[in-house]
Amino acid sequence: MSHVHNEAVAGKSFEVRRVSGRIGAEIRGVTLSSQLDGETVSFIREALLKHKVIFFRGQSQLDDEGQEAFAKLLGNPVAHPTVPIKQGTDYVLELNSQHGGRADSWHTDVTFVDAYPEASILRAVVVPEAGGDTVWANTAAAYDNLPEDLRKLVDGLWAVHSNEYDYAAYRNRASVSEEADRRYREVFVSTLYETEHPLVRVHPETGERTLVLGHFVRRILGLSSADSAQLFALLQRHITSLENTVRWRWEAGDVVIWDNRATQHYAVNDYGDQHRIVRRVTIDGDVPVGIDGRRSVTRKKTVNAPQPQQVAEQASGQASEPASESAQGQASA
Repeated sequence: MSHVHNEAVAGKSFEVRRVSGRIGAEIRGVTLSSQLDGETVSFIREALLKHKVIFFRGQSQLDDEGQEAFAKLLGNPVAHPTVPIKQGTDYVLELNSQHGGRADSWHTDVTFVDAYPEASILRAVVVPEAGGDTVWANTAAAYDNLPEDLRKLVDGLWAVHSNEYDYAAYRNRASVSEEADRRYREVFVSTLYETEHPLVRVHPETGERTLVLGHFVRRILGLSSADSAQLFALLQRHITSLENTVRWRWEAGDVVIWDNRATQHYAVNDYGDQHRIVRRVTIDGDVPVGIDGRRSVTRKKTVNAPQPQQVAEQASGQASEPASESAQGQASA
């Protein structure tokens, strides 16, 4: 069977090219904008649910305003809960490698809150000549391919997610100074969250079961710290096995949209001091529901510091500078 097929939508023909076996498709023939008709928007949403990550080359017509306007066709955009938005925008999170923006660990965006984002829309502005790819993993396929006894175990388990995670355990310390480290952390935990999620959520649109893990997990409830760490590592290995992943080589102007309810992602930090800027808008999500019908709940929300905008202005006078992808651990690609 061919991995390429064409779909006719509202009199237009779009080409859908699967990028890997279990996740990811490139869509050709679509020019993203706020003016897309309803049929095309429905086509994009259906492709996103099916492929989990969809890629669009050559969307240089989009600027920050255009990206935000397009995002509103897919849902309700939301700003990051602690990290300042890019100056002059309503929702854009800028991830700039010169300010430490490198999310080089596996995560699902913002799982430290209950209703974490449904989807993320990432636009490449400046890309390295080589390196700087992003990798996504399909957490629905990972669940489906677990051994049956392991599925039965995780079906009833819950975990605590927090933005106060073990930063040093994930961070490539060679790529950021201690001072930048400290500033990023201050901004990222200006409000401290702890939220309990089921390890397995039921996708609200597809009905698939997906694993909810990534590096915001602090511990699995009901297990010792040692057992929690071992089980977390085991499940993460299943999620990020090569069979469940897709890797994208960025070009300036690319736009990638992913279903944040059914994926994790990792920004490959292999481009040294080359410059890389990507800008992200997230779409508001709903509260996960476990197999038993229980819903996720935020147990702690504590303000620890001045509001993010104040921290950013005090630090540099530029709101976008502290928005480090790695400091958040949740930003994207």
